[in-house]
Amino acid sequence: MSEVPDPGPDPSAFDSASGQGPPLKMPSWSNWRVWASVGVTLFCIWLAARGIPLAEVTEAIRGSDFWGLLVLSAPCYLLSVYFRALRWRHLVRPLSEVPRGMLYRSTALGFMANNLLPLRVGELVRAWTLARDSGHPLGAVVGTVALERVLDAVTVLAMSLGGLAYLVSAAPADPEGPSELARILGQGSVFLLPAAAAPVALLVLLRMAPEMGIALVRACARPLPVRFQQAVEEGMRNFIRGLGALHGGSHLFWIGLHSVLIWLVTGTAPILLGFYFFDVHLGGPWETVVHAWILLGALGAAVAIPSAPGFIGPYQLAFTAVLVPFGVAKATALAMGVVVWFIFWLTLTAQGALYLALGRVSLFELGRRSQ
Repeated sequence: MSEVPDPGPDPSAFDSASGQGPPLKMPSWSNWRVWASVGVTLFCIWLAARGIPLAEVTEAIRGSDFWGLLVLSAPCYLLSVYFRALRWRHLVRPLSEVPRGMLYRSTALGFMANNLLPLRVGELVRAWTLARDSGHPLGAVVGTVALERVLDAVTVLAMSLGGLAYLVSAAPADPEGPSELARILGQGSVFLLPAAAAPVALLVLLRMAPEMGIALVRACARPLPVRFQQAVEEGMRNFIRGLGALHGGSHLFWIGLHSVLIWLVTGTAPILLGFYFFDVHLGGPWETVVHAWILLGALGAAVAIPSAPGFIGPYQLAFTAVLVPFGVAKATALAMGVVVWFIFWLTLTAQGALYLALGRVSLFELGRRSQ
């Protein structure tokens, strides 16, 4: 693989002593995209809740054990943040060695920001805080975050693809042809495969042929003033530097292991706990795990949709869209989506708020940086 030429000192790098650096561009509530995301949230809520009596949803929530689900699920979410910090450490290692505590704090702040701010700007928040604290160029850190998001997408889609394939193969033969559910699952499998492969191919291409990607960006930026062209090109070079973890080595094993722990363990456990506390039965133990994987795949796709803070709306729609076709009552599916989402939101927001209170950056500063 060809290496990206080192562009030299980056003027956008953070001064870790002063805490100064380039502004963190976060969308304000006057931005039309923010209101469009709110519209998406309202539309998803309508889709998820239409035709479901509110009284039945309330009754399903009351019939569950909220505190039991909270006590058992919260450690899974916290452990997930820890595994993400461990994985991120390997992703940024081509830049330099970064302490686990610094990575954990940035990850926690990013989750909190995603829960409180629109358009998933938590990804920018955690890249900004790590760049500020470590002194790395922001573009390079953003590259590691992009690589992490692709790893998550591929892992979750692979889990869903495997689950869909299993359910299709395990479905009893129908002399009149495949059932409607089997047909839908088969179509979903065909769709998920290219969706998982495309982002991987793009990042591998950027890593193997960086100058090709830089040339494409340079051509697209040609109508811009020269100063902006230079900034865009430099940002792309730093972004590709952040993909250094793709060069191979033993650290790829640890990146893969942590991805498996994040999703197969800490990601799947809260869903299985939700099934248990809402008395949802989807077959034997293995079939239940497979359904949880499919639901995780739907959640991964749902939270990628630009929406209001905290992924509310798309999160609940994923529960009803996946569980109802498998025979779960609509009210139960929606109630589980609400409670599982709230515990996820509460745990990660509280953790981020704690780090915000203990750190040297405030929510006011994040807001000021977005101007």
